[in-house]
Amino acid sequence: MAYVPLDIKAGIYRNGTDLQSMNRWRDANLVRWTDGTMRPVKGWQVKSQTASSASIRGMLAWVDNSDNRYIAGGSYEKLYVWNQGGVRYDITPTGFTAGQEDSPVSSGFGTGLYGIDYYGTPRVDDSSPVLATTWALDNWGEYLVGCTLDDGKIYEWQLNTGVVAAQVSNAPVDNRSIIVTEERFLFALGAGGNPRLVKWSDREDNTTWTPAATNEAGDLELQTSGEIMCATRVRGQTLILTTVDAHAAVYQGPPYVYGIEKVGNSCGIASQKAVASTDLGAVWMGKRSFFIYSGGQVSKLPSDVSDYVFSDINENQISKVWATTNARYGEVWWFYPSGASNECNRYVTFNFIENTWSIGELDRTSGVDHGAFRTPLWASASDNHIYEHEIGYNYDSLTPFAESGPIMISTGENVASVVQMIPDERTQGDVTATFKTRFHPNDTEREYGPFTMSNPTSLRFTGRQLRMKVTGSRLQDWRVGINRLDIIAGGRR
Repeated sequence: MAYVPLDIKAGIYRNGTDLQSMNRWRDANLVRWTDGTMRPVKGWQVKSQTASSASIRGMLAWVDNSDNRYIAGGSYEKLYVWNQGGVRYDITPTGFTAGQEDSPVSSGFGTGLYGIDYYGTPRVDDSSPVLATTWALDNWGEYLVGCTLDDGKIYEWQLNTGVVAAQVSNAPVDNRSIIVTEERFLFALGAGGNPRLVKWSDREDNTTWTPAATNEAGDLELQTSGEIMCATRVRGQTLILTTVDAHAAVYQGPPYVYGIEKVGNSCGIASQKAVASTDLGAVWMGKRSFFIYSGGQVSKLPSDVSDYVFSDINENQISKVWATTNARYGEVWWFYPSGASNECNRYVTFNFIENTWSIGELDRTSGVDHGAFRTPLWASASDNHIYEHEIGYNYDSLTPFAESGPIMISTGENVASVVQMIPDERTQGDVTATFKTRFHPNDTEREYGPFTMSNPTSLRFTGRQLRMKVTGSRLQDWRVGINRLDIIAGGRR
């Protein structure tokens, strides 16, 4: 008899084949690793008293100068504000042009008349993709400013719940996005219908846009073949991301005000909301890779799950991808629509403290980290409510779990018999274990369990390789470390 530790490395590995994930966790939902220990992502509860009429794509939470807290969220047709009690107010600007709930599929395979051209061949990509509508929202002091690509106007809301947002005077129109810089300039991105033009207002005055000797308003056109998608604040800079590259805007003072430098090639962002800013810098999802910018040059971010994510994603709806931080745990979360879904129903996370990745299923369309509110706030795709996250252990119909890749328990022609397990968990009974065995990689899998963990836990199965699935209680803050199996060397099979 020999006790074999199941010392499985923290995080999910899902690149390549099943066997390449040997001795790693391969699948999971609603779990994370902290200090090498597996634990559950906490649950959620409804925050908003009244739901949005459509999926929220763009959120902001902030505190005004009188210590009142607000949540802003926009759909393709509306702009809302919720107060700290969850009461919703419709502040949709008068004359706002509604956009697209989904991304219409307008080119490629299946486009055009039936029977034209050869069967099975992709059609010419001869039209521009239409993006699902998302809101760029930011704070101008205590006020809210926002813009969508479809409408193109810049709006401001001045905290009066009885008055809707209004167009910013003298601001450019036909914009793709906006951002307020650290130096208190309002940037109009893709201004005036030019997808490469950046215009900014005077400092501390978002109604002055015409450059003059007496102000700091101005504009610059990016030297890029792509189109501006969005921007985010990083330490001392404003990072502007396009469909193909990245540019850093740095304040220089009069007379030039801003200088813009290209800091990355072939690193275009997947969508207008796919970037998050962390203490390490900006992290974003591209079309086939993840990227990070910490100053200097953009770098590709190695990922243990990129093969799975980019093979799984619905590229026709990739414009719905969005990112958020969960700073308490050192995480960036991306939500995306899987290949069979038109809505964001899966997520991938990067823990930049532990340098681990995880995956899972959860239908969320937008959100913000804790700060103005004590927990992260995320909007649901199923009912359009805003939920408080990382609170309690309610997961609706979902259950936290993690399942390993293959673990070899014998070599050569011999098989091994497993007779018991010595669990390593904080409170026994909080999790169950299920084992799946094979005698060779292409063999039919045999399943045993689930077993409620006790010390020891009696088992009885044989095989050459196994995988273990740990399923957590829906009521407890459980922990799982290094379990051990009692294995008896067997004979040939």
